[in-house]
Amino acid sequence: MDTIENLIIAIVKPLISQPDALTIKIEDTPEFLEYHLDLDPSDVGRVIGRKGRTISAIRTIVYSVPTEDKKVRIIIDEK
Repeated sequence: MDTIENLIIAIVKPLISQPDALTIKIEDTPEFLEYHLDLDPSDVGRVIGRKGRTISAIRTIVYSVPTEDKKVRIIIDEK
């Protein structure tokens, strides 16, 4: 696992009620490194937060990690 994936897991797992259902798929596109978070549908609201504040804070932390020439993108998917 890479540093960003470990960081996402460390931040998201304590927030959700079904931590075993969390899986992260990494997609490498020409511009982005996309991290797709597959969550239990009951946990999606917890990760997004009220008015998107929680996911915004998670994205701010993850985006601060230096990467190569690509930007990082976090995408939330439901199982």
